[in-house]
Amino acid sequence: MNAGTTVVVMAKECIPGRVKTRMHPPLSLEDAARVAAASLADTLDAIQAAGLPILVCAQGDIPLPHGVTSIPQVEGGLDERIGAVLDACPGRVLLIGMDTPQLRPALLRRLADEWPEDVDAWFGPASDGGFWLLGIDDLPEGRLGGKTRGDLVRGVPMSVAETGQRQRERLVEAWLRVSDVPALTDIDDIASLQEVAPLLPHDGRLARLLSEIGVVRSAEALA
Repeated sequence: MNAGTTVVVMAKECIPGRVKTRMHPPLSLEDAARVAAASLADTLDAIQAAGLPILVCAQGDIPLPHGVTSIPQVEGGLDERIGAVLDACPGRVLLIGMDTPQLRPALLRRLADEWPEDVDAWFGPASDGGFWLLGIDDLPEGRLGGKTRGDLVRGVPMSVAETGQRQRERLVEAWLRVSDVPALTDIDDIASLQEVAPLLPHDGRLARLLSEIGVVRSAEALA
């Protein structure tokens, strides 16, 4: 493991009516919030299983497992919030969200352990046109021409169909050597939840919740 690689998780307090509202209906707002909380819990479990340090960049009050540290998100759009934490976190960074609980610990370990010398950035596209992972090396001073790592994200339009394309272009325009990782599907609505359900760890929090509420079938039910 490269001790200098931190996984940063952009996370939001799971309050009914403020998270996963596109799942309502058929889910109640309360169950939609439970899906969000379970997704975050599985994400943190996967990172801990990979043995990597975690920094949660939190919007609101988020209960965290023992040993996990957090900092508050700054005000502003998502690009500003991501930019701020990229500037605040030293060393190599793997930045992800809380909407891909199907991610595998082995992938995170590989990205951290086998970070090639000729890769400045990892880019993980999302199936909705966004991105699920952004990895930035600990770039030497002056590598970005007086800009910071956060400036690689600031100004990129978020939550639009071309977000991922624009973000990757921004990396390339900064003369970074970019390597792609497999695409994943963000859980945003019932359709994406149904798509991801078979890929979840059968003993994970979200798989158990889905079995309980009975809206979509978990991997264990499909086996």
